Amino acid sequence: MRRALKLAFPFRKAVLGILLLTLLVAVINAIEPLVLRYIFDNLTTHQLMRSLMIGIGGLVGLGIFREIATAFSNQMTWHCRLGLHYNLLDSTVERLHRMPLSFHRKEGVGAIMTKLDRSIQGFVGAVSQILFNIFPAVLYLLISLVIMFYLNWKLALLVLAFLPLPAAIAAFAGPEQNRRERRLLDRWSRIYSRFNEVLSGIVTVRSFSMEEAEKRRFLEDVHEANQIVVRGVGIDAGVGAATNLVVTAARIAAVAFGGMLIVQGKLTVGTLIAFLGYVGGLFGPVQGLTGIYQTIQKAYVSLDEIFSILDEQEHLGDAINAREVIHVQGEVIFKGVHFRYEEASRPLLRGIDLVVKSGETLAIVGPSGSGKTTLMALLMRFYDPDEGAIYLDGEDLRKLKQRSLRTNIGTVLQDPLLFNDTVRNNIAYGRPEASLAEIEAAAKAANAHDFISHLPEGYETMVGERGSRLSVGERQRITIARALIKNPPILVLDEATSSLDAESEALVQEALNRLMKERTTFVIAHRLSTVVNANRIIVLKHGLVVESGTHAELMKLGGYYAALVKRQTGGLIHNEGEWSQSLATKT
Repeated sequence: MRRALKLAFPFRKAVLGILLLTLLVAVINAIEPLVLRYIFDNLTTHQLMRSLMIGIGGLVGLGIFREIATAFSNQMTWHCRLGLHYNLLDSTVERLHRMPLSFHRKEGVGAIMTKLDRSIQGFVGAVSQILFNIFPAVLYLLISLVIMFYLNWKLALLVLAFLPLPAAIAAFAGPEQNRRERRLLDRWSRIYSRFNEVLSGIVTVRSFSMEEAEKRRFLEDVHEANQIVVRGVGIDAGVGAATNLVVTAARIAAVAFGGMLIVQGKLTVGTLIAFLGYVGGLFGPVQGLTGIYQTIQKAYVSLDEIFSILDEQEHLGDAINAREVIHVQGEVIFKGVHFRYEEASRPLLRGIDLVVKSGETLAIVGPSGSGKTTLMALLMRFYDPDEGAIYLDGEDLRKLKQRSLRTNIGTVLQDPLLFNDTVRNNIAYGRPEASLAEIEAAAKAANAHDFISHLPEGYETMVGERGSRLSVGERQRITIARALIKNPPILVLDEATSSLDAESEALVQEALNRLMKERTTFVIAHRLSTVVNANRIIVLKHGLVVESGTHAELMKLGGYYAALVKRQTGGLIHNEGEWSQSLATKT
């Protein structure tokens, strides 16, 4: 909690102002019972009307001052809350963007968003309670106790005996509330993680007629979470009832003992009324403090989640002397590269030695899980090799700034991800400052301009979530335009045409051929239409380069690549030269 409060430090001036206002409100609240005492003790005097008017005027004035101070305090409190919320989002979202990819894969989008939202809300609420409720409550307690002992120390001791009970009740209930909040946060994270997956894969859900089953699963999970809440509300209601009974008992004891003192002539009616006012006001802060204890217990769960994000070590950091990447020629060298994702997992790459010349097109083929995509992830420095190194134009990637490196690498992936934004903004995603003319030129080169022009609002058309309003081929051509406008010297094509029909593939392949000109290009493919014309093809198996050469050389070798060609042609084309010519025509 000390660490959490430090996040409020930028708002220290506003916090000081709020504390001064709450001090004023506490003093006003402490004076009110004394005004009541003055009124009732003067009801039997000859100056009744004068005393009554003075007392009522005093109450009105105190009430107005209290409301003005409270209004300013509330306004400043919300300013602090929103500022703290913003700063916390700034810190956590920035950290999430730098998390290792394994973190995002493990947690899931829905779980991360739910945890982040609920944790920040709980955290901000806890800090606000601590800063703006505890201080005035403690202040009022101290002022009230001093005045109560001044009025009648015997009656004050009687009431004081009841004060520890609400705190004891809250302390007893606290551990259960902590466990409950942790279970709820975990439960809601899992619920919305699954719900996010279902909505993202709604086509699959409908294809298997699983709408009702998924709805039932979701509602059952929500019902179970709600049952935890209901049981918790029952416990909290019992805690609240027990606390209220303590307050009631204190008031009854004060009335009984005070009444006895009045009968004995040792106490005035006004003093007893003032005392009862302090008793009512006294237990309010005590109950508030017990509520704070409960809030802090709940907030610990939120704080754990938030600080687990803030404390997460970045998977890769830039070296202290890392430099910007400028004037890239495009020569890439893999030297003795070994890599595995986790300590206990099998190695995916086991000594890759590879030289890719500037402007060369290298095709990478191999069975699933052989390390093709992992090799490209290392090139983009999403991970570092366990052994060996990767060099760009003779410079170890670990000596280059990551963002600068990735700026010089363009990617076209199998799943063409678009954001729920305009076509124009999706194309210009890597270069937001690009002009409309540049965007249109990139779209024309990607064979996308014609279909974009026929969209309802042209380049200003919203594409829907993940580009759902466009076909796969159209989405892929927009991602190619995105890569073109970025104009990177190095290009990575990862199964860029594998999910397309023949007509879309032809348009996309034509656009890719334009994109690949004069760039160092890495092509990962199972379908060989993008492979046959590569300058060089390597076969990756079991983390090793087992074959290397041109298409013709690998066909003569009769190894894995040749077998793959034969499987894909299915014996329909027997002449290898005819097959090559057929693929060349397609590309």
